[in-house]
Amino acid sequence: MRYRNASEPVTVPTRWVLASSAEWVEATDDSAVQAEYASLIALLDATPPLFHRLLIRQRGLWRTRPLPEVIRATALAMQLEPGIAAGRPLRSIAVAGIDSKFMERHGALVTALLDVRFDDRASRQGLVPFLEAADEGEHWLLVAPLEAGLLPFERQRVRASELMDVALPARRILVIENDRCLHLLPAVPDTIAVLGSGRNVAWMAAAWLEQRTIGYWGDLDTWGFQMLAHARRLRPQTAAFLMDKAVFDAHSERAVAEDLAAPIDPPEGLTEDERALYRRLRGLTKGRLEQEFISPETVARALSPWITSSPDTQC
Repeated sequence: MRYRNASEPVTVPTRWVLASSAEWVEATDDSAVQAEYASLIALLDATPPLFHRLLIRQRGLWRTRPLPEVIRATALAMQLEPGIAAGRPLRSIAVAGIDSKFMERHGALVTALLDVRFDDRASRQGLVPFLEAADEGEHWLLVAPLEAGLLPFERQRVRASELMDVALPARRILVIENDRCLHLLPAVPDTIAVLGSGRNVAWMAAAWLEQRTIGYWGDLDTWGFQMLAHARRLRPQTAAFLMDKAVFDAHSERAVAEDLAAPIDPPEGLTEDERALYRRLRGLTKGRLEQEFISPETVARALSPWITSSPDTQC
């Protein structure tokens, strides 16, 4: 490259060869990157190698938590075994020096660590069932028939634990993340909606659901896809509604920021299109579209093909 004011050619580097991740961190000259890298190195030095891949690939699991607590969580995960609670509450588990509220604060992290040891069984079953702990906080779901006469009520709150054993008398079950969306649902023959599951979809392991056609509708954000993936791990036949690129683009002016996104890698159980949208949403400044902002007409159009294509099943 020759400059007008220079009498000789000037050599300019075309690439920078970095020998290690530490050199790259130094080259960024970014204090936030350097601080996170230092935390990661300290964390890897103090935790079992078994968990290093998870901690490196899913930094969102620990970046906002105190490092001593993350280290304690890895020690806890090495000592926990399936069924260890034996019917006692989670807060009564006294191993690895944890306090009574440790599991409440770090349940998602402990579940992810246990998944490494036990082939994703903790997240598939849910932490409480996996450890065979007492379910202290009963999760109440809103059950609403979308056809008159299916149930002797228009809507009712039911404990999630009861749905593990009590079958609902409809051919189609529509699982909805939030319970504030009932007014958006059209009349649907032979269908019962179960609203308000949030992140607690463990009840979908119920054996009677094997004989049902299942639909799922959640928020269009990374955690919505995490819940969809969990539902599919329990019931692979679960179909997703209103959780695609077209719906997000059509309502993008109503999207908001997702305060804390799910881990960077899409979970198992999503289609390729869903995985691509997951990555896209995670990279957007406003990557969260809540269910309540979708019109009833759009909901009805989305459900129509599902209704006509649902196979006959025995209830």
